[in-house]
Amino acid sequence: HNSGLSEVLLPEIAKDLNLEVRLLIVGTGQALKLGRAGDVDANLVHSRAAARAFVAEGYGTHRREIMYNDFVLIGPSPDPAGIGAASDAADAFGKIAAATPAFVSRGDDSGTHKTELSLWQSAGLDTNTFAGWYRAVGSGMGAALNTASGMNAYVLSDRASWLNFKNKGGLALLFSGDPVLFNQYAYLPVNPAKHAHVQPELAAKLEAWLTSVRAAELINAYQINGETLFTFNAQN
Repeated sequence: HNSGLSEVLLPEIAKDLNLEVRLLIVGTGQALKLGRAGDVDANLVHSRAAARAFVAEGYGTHRREIMYNDFVLIGPSPDPAGIGAASDAADAFGKIAAATPAFVSRGDDSGTHKTELSLWQSAGLDTNTFAGWYRAVGSGMGAALNTASGMNAYVLSDRASWLNFKNKGGLALLFSGDPVLFNQYAYLPVNPAKHAHVQPELAAKLEAWLTSVRAAELINAYQINGETLFTFNAQN
């Protein structure tokens, strides 16, 4: 949603399937809570471990990969922590912790937040030991980017949300390209055996569309300033 892709896909889904998809726009952790409670018919999330646990616990019937992009580190363009020269993502996070510039965390148990925590851990760092320079906002990607822009702070973002973000201020994309920043999105239908009121037929209808040539064309063609935001990789 923060990338703008939903605004491209939803009208086409409505036209092709005569199906109204209502989005609840939350992070992965909250999305899977909604799935466990039977408050949604399907999830589209980007934390592989959390999604696999959701299926293993029986709340989802399966996990189907749809598309991917990558995570990027954003920060003040002068780059006081020097992460632009980092050898890998763990080194970049280590440089931030050493320099202690302002850093904004989503802090919302989202896929992005889970990835951020794993990257601190890979650098041998524990966010519980961080002082006032580390700010967890407990909000979505747009709000986190707005906070980072206002504070001129570092922040981890998915590339698509960053490219679609309008209030960049003095921020710039400073580090990307480490394979650990790969960001896969997957579709999880909620298991009707857990919640009899969910609509598996409609969830399957949507899944068929999301994995179709039609969806591939729309997803791969979506660009901002000539840069592709997502790559379709669903397997039929």
